[in-house]
Amino acid sequence: MAKIDLVKAVTELEEDLVIEAVNGQLADGVAAVDILGQLQEGMEGVGKLYEAGDYYLSELIMSAEVFSNAAALLGSALAAGGDKKAIGTVILGTVKDDIHDIGKNIVSTILNCNGFKVVDIGVDAPIESFIDAVKTHNPDVVGMFCLLTTAFDVMKETVAAVKDTGTKATVLVGGGPVDENVAKWCSADGYCKNAYDAVEMSRKASGAI
Repeated sequence: MAKIDLVKAVTELEEDLVIEAVNGQLADGVAAVDILGQLQEGMEGVGKLYEAGDYYLSELIMSAEVFSNAAALLGSALAAGGDKKAIGTVILGTVKDDIHDIGKNIVSTILNCNGFKVVDIGVDAPIESFIDAVKTHNPDVVGMFCLLTTAFDVMKETVAAVKDTGTKATVLVGGGPVDENVAKWCSADGYCKNAYDAVEMSRKASGAI
């Protein structure tokens, strides 16, 4: 029986093959951290296809689900082997008056699979929640989501409040109606068009690249 190429299976969103390959490698004694590395490499392939326009939002959502289900199989094995040190810490939240979470959840999953510790403070998050998370976790990045133009004002207020804490964290914003101009208006440090922008900017903010 031919050996399953786990990286290729993830990139091609073949969930059944991914699960079979992960279970097979675990049974063969492959280190969980090495299997996780293959899953991450596959997700990088998904990211490249998304950037090239070959994959769309539906594939991005599916890839996050495939990764999450496969990574769940590694949970106890990773814990037994000791957690790898996170590249950096990212706080994510959808700003107050906005309850959309799909974009945030995708970004959270993809940041996780790229080695970041993610602190998700949820949706409709008041300014105080962002401030408390910044003080508690001393993050490298604070990411804010907004899918309603009516919530732009509160996003601007939230950016200002976070910066007023004196944090050195990079503040990033994103979401359907958000663009570079909105990011500048909010005084954010950057605008993320998609999850892979978030990964790239978070790597820079944490000194990983």
